[in-house]
Amino acid sequence: MQELHDAPLAPLTTFRLGGPATRLITATTDAEVIDAVREADAHGTPLLVIGGGSNLVIGDKGFDGTALRIATRGFELSGTTLELAAGEVWTDAVARTVEAGLAGVECLSGIPGSAGATPIQNVGAYGQEVSSTITEVVAYDRRAGCTVTLANEECVFSYRHSRFKADPERYVVLRVRFGLEDADGLSAPVKYAETARVLGVEAGDRVPLATARETVLKLRAGKGMVLDPEDHDTWSAGSFFTNPILTNADFAVFRTRVRERLGDGVEPPAYPAGQGHTKTSAAWLIDKAGFTKGYGTGPARISTKHTLALTNRGSATTEDLLALAREVVAGVREAFGITLVNEPVTVGVSL
Repeated sequence: MQELHDAPLAPLTTFRLGGPATRLITATTDAEVIDAVREADAHGTPLLVIGGGSNLVIGDKGFDGTALRIATRGFELSGTTLELAAGEVWTDAVARTVEAGLAGVECLSGIPGSAGATPIQNVGAYGQEVSSTITEVVAYDRRAGCTVTLANEECVFSYRHSRFKADPERYVVLRVRFGLEDADGLSAPVKYAETARVLGVEAGDRVPLATARETVLKLRAGKGMVLDPEDHDTWSAGSFFTNPILTNADFAVFRTRVRERLGDGVEPPAYPAGQGHTKTSAAWLIDKAGFTKGYGTGPARISTKHTLALTNRGSATTEDLLALAREVVAGVREAFGITLVNEPVTVGVSL
């Protein structure tokens, strides 16, 4: 277990932003993770858990406490059952499931970060969410002081949310287990309209796993959503805001505001989101509120490839990023009466 003091955290995040931690521990086994957590809790030391750093916005002052970087490794495949250590690189693990001919997470290719973060956010993209394949999550329960195994239904998954996100100080994810599908080398049924269109198939069709993965990677790369150190459009946390879910009554009010602002013939995106609710597009809201691709003149700007990504152009501070985020939130609220919610976790700062 490696220990550093006054350690930079910015290089551990995809934003490349944030000040140092008083102490940084890198744990490579589950036992080391648990020991570090127990020590911090015993001394009342603030604890920040870091995986792939793709969903973190750390303040410029850094973190006054112990930052725990989980660097555990483990990829165990038995039939269609997969167990990943929390520190496994997610997109590499997805690639290996595709190579093994197993379906269920192929459309989550290219998503940065670690496997342990996927149940926290209920990571999803292009018609798939991890909640549909996760069977169990093994975690250290800080409140009970022991390791627990939570079944899928105990994780209380919803859109970009879970039991772990709702109670962030309680659980530290150690391992994630998935139930995948052997469909003779074919993908799960394609659900996302854009993916189906690019593949030239109908929704519900299956395609070769490798084809599905390659298509998603190309779509993500075209939006700056595949990490590339030379491309500042990828110096981001991916989607910075979640797609708003409105009651049908609130959606009707929103729809009226859209027509008043943009014209009678304009219809906002609308997707079913459970009984009595409709989901709309945060990217559409941002664009129609006037924050187009590349918006901004400072070191933090909207991506030139996707309006949903806020980016560090190389010399930004966290305050630069937050100023842009607040401007976008205020502009969308003024235009459409909807308050956007940030997807990344903020540390020492808030919108």
